[in-house]
Amino acid sequence: MRAMIFAAGLGTRLKPLTDTMPKALVPLAGKSLLAWQVEKLRDAGITDVIVNVHHFPNQIIEVVQANNGWGCNITISDERDQLLDTGGGLKKAILDFGLSMQKEPILACNVDILSNIDLKSLIASYEQTGVSQLVVSERTTQRYLCFDEKGWLQGWTNIATGDVKPSVIRNRLSDLRKLAFSGMQILSPEVLRILIQMAQMKFSLIDFYLSVCERNLSPLLQAYVPTDYRMMDVGKIDQITEAEAFAERLLPCRQ
Repeated sequence: MRAMIFAAGLGTRLKPLTDTMPKALVPLAGKSLLAWQVEKLRDAGITDVIVNVHHFPNQIIEVVQANNGWGCNITISDERDQLLDTGGGLKKAILDFGLSMQKEPILACNVDILSNIDLKSLIASYEQTGVSQLVVSERTTQRYLCFDEKGWLQGWTNIATGDVKPSVIRNRLSDLRKLAFSGMQILSPEVLRILIQMAQMKFSLIDFYLSVCERNLSPLLQAYVPTDYRMMDVGKIDQITEAEAFAERLLPCRQ
């Protein structure tokens, strides 16, 4: 299995740190956010990793080289010309590196989300089912993915604004299970082939998932709810102290 880490973001909410470095290299508990992600993938047996870059790209490339990829074969997907968001970034990598005809899944994750997820269990769930797995949780938020009783993705809602996508699920929204997305997924070759058919080049994975729901394709995207899940989105500068403490607590739990 191959992985992709989304590390191209500007990290504007982490200013002033990101005035001089990319978000991926923000240090926590003695190592960068990127190192946290790569080492976790490596320890789960994934050693082929794609990392997309845009903001201070050379810094990321130099750190990857200086650390010998932390034991992984890291390929850089260059988005210096244009940020493509998560869906577009994944599409570009698949097309650029000739992955469209391959029969292996891709585990994709955001660089700025730390968690105690057991990646081996997530991988095993995919291998047992062959179905794309979206990592979700009961975490309280405003925006939720909505799943039916069998765990298949049906749509999305923002409980603060009342928005529902696709609109056809509004009448049964109360019967759907609302779970918070965690910025990680394993996507099957079938789903990846649909993704690269998206007409646009810049789009989020959530937008892609909703397009799958709107087209009423056969069930393709399944909820994966980790056991005893703890996560933190390292997205804001005023959360750095809390994130440092969270990272320290993760150290004994690394897989």
